Amino acid sequence: MYKAQGRDLVITNGIVVTQDDAGSVFENGSVCVSRERIVYVGNADGIDAGSAGRIMDADGGIIMPGLINTHTHAAMTCFRGLADDLELMDWLNNNILPAESRLDYDKVYAGTMLACAEMMLSGTTCFSDMYLFEDAVAAAVHAAGMRAVVGEVLYDFDSPSFGTIDNGFEYTRNLIEKWRDDPLITIAVEPHSPYLCAPALLEKAAGMAYEYDVPFIIHLAETKEETAAIMNRYGRSPVAHLADIGILSPRVLACHCVDVDEKDIGLLKQYGVKVSHNPESNMKLASGIAPVPAMIDAGVCVGLGTDGPASNNNLDMFMEMDTAAKIHKVNLLDPTAMSARTVLKMATRDAARALGLDRETGSLEVGKKADIVIVDIKKPHMTPLYDVFSQLVYSASGSDVDTVLINGRIVVENRRLLAFDITEAMDGMRAVAREISTAIGYKSN
Repeated sequence: MYKAQGRDLVITNGIVVTQDDAGSVFENGSVCVSRERIVYVGNADGIDAGSAGRIMDADGGIIMPGLINTHTHAAMTCFRGLADDLELMDWLNNNILPAESRLDYDKVYAGTMLACAEMMLSGTTCFSDMYLFEDAVAAAVHAAGMRAVVGEVLYDFDSPSFGTIDNGFEYTRNLIEKWRDDPLITIAVEPHSPYLCAPALLEKAAGMAYEYDVPFIIHLAETKEETAAIMNRYGRSPVAHLADIGILSPRVLACHCVDVDEKDIGLLKQYGVKVSHNPESNMKLASGIAPVPAMIDAGVCVGLGTDGPASNNNLDMFMEMDTAAKIHKVNLLDPTAMSARTVLKMATRDAARALGLDRETGSLEVGKKADIVIVDIKKPHMTPLYDVFSQLVYSASGSDVDTVLINGRIVVENRRLLAFDITEAMDGMRAVAREISTAIGYKSN
């Protein structure tokens, strides 16, 4: 029996969904946290909580690992709802890019703080980000107390953040050096895509990721138009193009992978590439449906992500799980495709593996960091409970999250954000939105 100590937090009286290798579930379970790590997971009668510093009653709720968002652009909360329902190129070239040209460090910081509030309150404890002014993103993540993989987007043309691409590589190098000792922040090297990055840029980026042993994250095969452009330019698919120039490796996280065929999937598996699936964004932008069941069947690790708040328009991973399960069922006309267990794994354990963080998070196991969520099930839409996995994927939403711990720290409790002032974050974003709207002359319909 584990005997809790005075510094320990014991979470008890809940259904513990561990997401460990065996898929263990403890109907009357407890989790014990000492500082930032989990020291006990199991049946409630296997722990003596008498000397614990605090006992937290889950009130019959679901105790589970924090959700992990494998791909987003957090500061695009600045543009949530801006110019929706447009063709992709119209939306991007005539609205988003002009708005992004107005960004600066402070706006990105404000946008990321709002994103952190939204993610924390909906049960996400870790996210992967690609955007501009990523030092501001890292600073906001640090202030909020979230876990994140952060990288500055690199492309052939000048950036409003760093200017020329040479400066972009220096910016990335400085990010790696500055944040390398932060316990919650991992810096990645993040070229945008094969269609916006020449082979020399991609090769240099891959070399930097190898030099510093950090993730390499890229948009890949997001649309049929991208595939056609790369085929026309290089004579091969986007995936094959990256394989040909020596980019693919186990450190690569490829985001979207919508327009891939059997040969492409074979290459992803061969090189150990991980994939981030973003179904809601792909639907909204009419990019298509990624063949995720085929990837999983081939042995490719696939994590789940929301993409940015301008193309989703939320960061709720519970909603993303529900969509991910259902879109593939209807696409394949197979109700057995993408089971609830599979999808929950994509948002927890496999998401952690996709980001190279599986030794630290993604499941409730002794020795791992205490990234923990308690879901309230005492609600009409969560009643009755037959199968905990089905309930989490098909019934729950982010608003059912009651309590969140990140790295052992309670950041949400009783649906209240404790980590920072949420009113200040929302007020800050409203001011940013007014400024951007005026600057670009945007008028709502």
